[in-house]
Amino acid sequence: MTTAWQHRTVLLTEAIDALVTEAGGVYVDGTYGRGGHSRLLLTRLSPTGRVIALDRDPQAVAAASELQKSDARFSILHANFAELREALAALGISKVHGVLLDLGVSSPQIDDPARGFSFRFDAPLDMRMDTSRGESAADFLARADERVLTEVIKDYGEERFARQIAKALVARRESGHPVRTTAELSQLVARSVRTREAGQDPATRTFQALRIFVNAELEALDEGLKACLELLAPGARLVVIAFHSLEDRRVKEFIARESRDEVDRRAPFAPPRSMRLNAIGRIKPSEAEIAANPRARSAILRVAERTEVA
Repeated sequence: MTTAWQHRTVLLTEAIDALVTEAGGVYVDGTYGRGGHSRLLLTRLSPTGRVIALDRDPQAVAAASELQKSDARFSILHANFAELREALAALGISKVHGVLLDLGVSSPQIDDPARGFSFRFDAPLDMRMDTSRGESAADFLARADERVLTEVIKDYGEERFARQIAKALVARRESGHPVRTTAELSQLVARSVRTREAGQDPATRTFQALRIFVNAELEALDEGLKACLELLAPGARLVVIAFHSLEDRRVKEFIARESRDEVDRRAPFAPPRSMRLNAIGRIKPSEAEIAANPRARSAILRVAERTEVA
């Protein structure tokens, strides 16, 4: 029997309130998850409105089948939002009225032990959001040298004991017992990390780093943001929910960069390229939402609007 893993959508109303500017428009939910945002978005649209959802996780795509059958305005694609241009081009769509990106890992992915995202369960160390392709975290640990492991754990996990953890991983692998499960990794990190922030498991940052690396999350975000800029019609909204500083910093810098006129230094006397986004604001979860759903505590929602095309 398949377990129905539950997902509580973060900043649900705030995201849809910020996103919708045209009831009859075409909107993209770039990270369907379990459909909380898509379902509320559909209630805000007219009969001519349309929601195109994407998700790289086959389980999320399967979970969307009932909604796709019941509402002709909704469709789901098995794709990463980094592939947004190609996905929409295949549907004959060149402009949309809004894009929502809810970044990071979903509750069903974390809470399903078989996915290998969490140190709370002992399971194969997979961590792939798209289980139909790519290299698992265990396979990466089985081949990467100490330098690469150190860089990944330091850069993507902001882990100050990255070198010690990498050395321990390589030593274990060379002993003939490479790390293959979440429990093995968690225990190895606990032995390698001398101190840790109060209330945080020593393995938290290493698990985050491997998940981000295995799924190329930051590279996908960069590509997805570029695609959004090209696809948004004038007046359309970009809404992004981030859950850690590496994601949010990229979103913040992207919006800031595109919200100012840009001078080409190679041609300083040429007219500057006009700003392409207007930064609207930042929203954080309320105390009530955080109390009801502790996973919301680190969320930051950023909103920007596409300016008139010059």
